[in-house]
Amino acid sequence: MKYLCLVYLDEKNLDTVPDSECIACGEALRRSGHSIAAEALQGVHTATTVRVRNGKMAVTDGPFAETKEQLAGFYLIDAKDLNEAIQLASKIPPARVGSVEVRPIRELSAT
Repeated sequence: MKYLCLVYLDEKNLDTVPDSECIACGEALRRSGHSIAAEALQGVHTATTVRVRNGKMAVTDGPFAETKEQLAGFYLIDAKDLNEAIQLASKIPPARVGSVEVRPIRELSAT
């Protein structure tokens, strides 16, 4: 089953986790066959939010919500179940200074 691990942390703490640790984590997940994709995101100041209401598009600079922790990156993994996904997420380095939200991927139906 696929799970999205969303990495959240306060941007002030972004430099507390070396990029080399995140790269090593991604490589370990690839070697074990769990990694589908992983990317770090640029700072929240680069975010743009798009909404469509009543057929009209509205574009706003910044993230969807103001929070203490911002979305900093993601890992899309393949795990046998939620327990394995949680164990893998606990090894993602930013979990030490922020949080990692683990969410199962919902398969879309064509009907």
